[in-house]
Order: sequence, then C-alpha cells, then structure tokens
Amino acid sequence: MTDQTWNALLRDQLDWHWAQQLRDRLKGLTDDEYFWEPVPGCWNVRQRGTGTAPVQAGSGAMVIDFAMPQPEPAPFTTIAWRLAHVIVGVLAMRNAAHFGRAPADYQSFGYAATADEALAQLDAEYATWRAGVESLGEAGLSRPCGDAEGPYAELPLAALVLHINREVIHHLSEVSLLRDLYLHTHNEARQEAS
Repeated sequence: MTDQTWNALLRDQLDWHWAQQLRDRLKGLTDDEYFWEPVPGCWNVRQRGTGTAPVQAGSGAMVIDFAMPQPEPAPFTTIAWRLAHVIVGVLAMRNAAHFGRAPADYQSFGYAATADEALAQLDAEYATWRAGVESLGEAGLSRPCGDAEGPYAELPLAALVLHINREVIHHLSEVSLLRDLYLHTHNEARQEAS
C-alpha cells in the first residue's frame, strides 16, 4: 500500500478483513442457515406475528426480536439476527447519521426474508460506509462525531471508524462460527440418518 494516510489505514483495516476473512465466508449462505435456531429461545428475524420477544420491530413482513432493557443473560442470536444488527445498528444508522443515507433504525427497517436479500443489504451498507469514510479525508476524521453517536459525540470520527471496524469484524466472525457449527451439526445428523 502506497497511501499511508490515516484515512487509508483505517479503511484498509476493515477492507482487509472484509476481503480476506469475512465476506467470502458468507458465500452460499442458505435460508436454513440464516434462520437456524441452534438453541431454544433464540432471538431471530422472523415473520411478523410469529415471535415471542418483548419487542418485534420492522416495517415489513419480517421483524427483529429484542427487548429494552436487554435481559440478563441475553438470548442467543441467530445468523439472521446478527446480520440484521450489522446491517442496521452498525452500518445503516451510521450511514444515515454521517453519509447521507435515508434515516434508518431498528423499528422502521425492512428486514430481509432470505439470506440472499440480507447479503445484498449488507453489501450495500458496507459500500456506503466505506465510501463515506473515504470521503472524510484526513480532516474529516478529526471532526467530532456529534449527538447521533451518544458516548462518541465528542470523540473524533476516527474513533467511530475504529469502533465500526471492531463491530463488523466481531459480529461477522460470530456469523462465520455459527456457519461452522451449522455445517458440523447438520453433517452429523445426515451421517446418522444414512
């Protein structure tokens, strides 16, 4: 890499993980994996009216389960839930606050009914985030995050970029692990049935 600016370094941190570790691990995600509930009582993305979580939010036929305040311990979350969290809570809301995306929040978002739709949403929000960070240049990284970012309000946007990098890497790594668990659990079940 020849561009050694802070902006390029921050983008490269997430781009490297996205290209080398995260996005390829999501290829071929099936709807069965997407909605799979490995333990009872999972929070998921589900058809409106079929869940039991205290809050079921979304603007369309699909809603996401959650509660405020979050129970202790929090319910286990599915691949669908974790992808929705990255798409909406990590990326779309920040894209709206900083990079001109239409407003987004958990209550008004149109959640994906299929794995392919969720991955398309993820790709679109990631592309918007990446382009937005690049558009900040060096000077923009020093600008305060502002009120939309709560505890990050007074911190420079560079701190938010680092936080989003951690969140995307962390949650998509969890999704990768759940895919491994699904594969190994379902392969064993298939082998036992043979």
